[in-house]
Amino acid sequence: MKSLKIILAAILFCPLFCFARNSDVYIGISSKYNPNALPKIALGSFKYSTDLQQAQENANLLNNVVRSDLMRTRYFEIEENLGEIDNNNLARSLSLARTKKADYLLFGEVAPVKDDSWEFKGFLYDTQSQKAVLAKKFISSSKGLRRSAHLFTDQIIKLLYGKRGVADTKIAFSNDSTGRKEIYMVDYDGYNLIKLTKDKSIALLPRWNSDGTKIFYTTYRNRNPDIFYIDLKAGTINPLLKGGGLNLIGGVSPDDSKIVFTMSRGENASIFIKELDTGNLRQLTDKYGVDGSPSFSPDGKFVTYVSNRAGNPQIYILDLLTKQTRRLTNFNWTDTPQWSPTGEWIVFAGRQSPKHPIDIFITDITGAQIRQLTADSADNEDPTWSPDGRFIAFTTTRNGKRQIYVMDSDGSAQHLVANIKGNSFTPSWSK
Repeated sequence: MKSLKIILAAILFCPLFCFARNSDVYIGISSKYNPNALPKIALGSFKYSTDLQQAQENANLLNNVVRSDLMRTRYFEIEENLGEIDNNNLARSLSLARTKKADYLLFGEVAPVKDDSWEFKGFLYDTQSQKAVLAKKFISSSKGLRRSAHLFTDQIIKLLYGKRGVADTKIAFSNDSTGRKEIYMVDYDGYNLIKLTKDKSIALLPRWNSDGTKIFYTTYRNRNPDIFYIDLKAGTINPLLKGGGLNLIGGVSPDDSKIVFTMSRGENASIFIKELDTGNLRQLTDKYGVDGSPSFSPDGKFVTYVSNRAGNPQIYILDLLTKQTRRLTNFNWTDTPQWSPTGEWIVFAGRQSPKHPIDIFITDITGAQIRQLTADSADNEDPTWSPDGRFIAFTTTRNGKRQIYVMDSDGSAQHLVANIKGNSFTPSWSK
């Protein structure tokens, strides 16, 4: 089965538009952590204060989600053999944690509030000072407890590393399990799958705004590739660019004031910017050939895109102030460049020769350093960065159908996000 991106490439790079669940990015990119140098957290069993079966299930759920989140970060070594923590005798538990050479003791409690509301309290203690460094309380329904655990984990990361975590992030993507391509979203760990559109056509290329309240995407719901956006707060879907030819969303500016996209009105596809407040359009490229797959740099001063102006599709950078353009690659084929949150790297899909499958690569912004992240595993496409720049989600056909995988930014630890029915395309990680 041809991948969606090959179909899109056929749309973009043809003279006639003929109508598709589990390292910081510094160079060199590395995730070779020394486990003995990582902070060690002793994780106690989460307590529940009633005989309700639901209380025990919720306590186990919270414990498992926090544990999984912490392990996914690879920021910590986890010690799990502490049993239930006695709040009335914390000194004993802290002493036990110290004998296991743990730097911190983590535990939690869950109790019913009313109806289906539950109170979750999470605690993190320094084993040497024997003082709490983090104590948080969350109240939610049973359904919302997973998110409470994600939020708690992210607060631990922020406290101990001064960095944001990704446990409370989501991945939006297109999927064809209904027989048509619709937009879905799922938690970063593969849970809470939600179908967002009912276009009954081809919906693809979801792109998040900065606060995760809107998702822009391209849809053929009106028999033309138009740009719509999903307002997650309002629960509505609204048109933004309709009719007249090709309208393919590329990305949203860091300040949410504009989108960059590919548009064609009877001529070769070019890159445009649309101001969301005024509706003003500005054309960025007008060279011979086809330009597509644009995305903004983290500071909003540059746009990277793909063009076949030199023959095969290559990656370029455009300085929005000076209008100067630089070519980064010399591949047989490239697509979907996406800027890292740090601004130092661009990830993209490509192949170096016609004999090679499509793989994921990363390049610095000069094009001097290019590294291959996937190999010998069928076609790998559609890369998207986690908001902290430590991970990359992408699609792969290595298991026979197109699925979403996540890997470290150096290409290690590649794993399935979730076993979702159908084929999945064009993932986009929330910011």
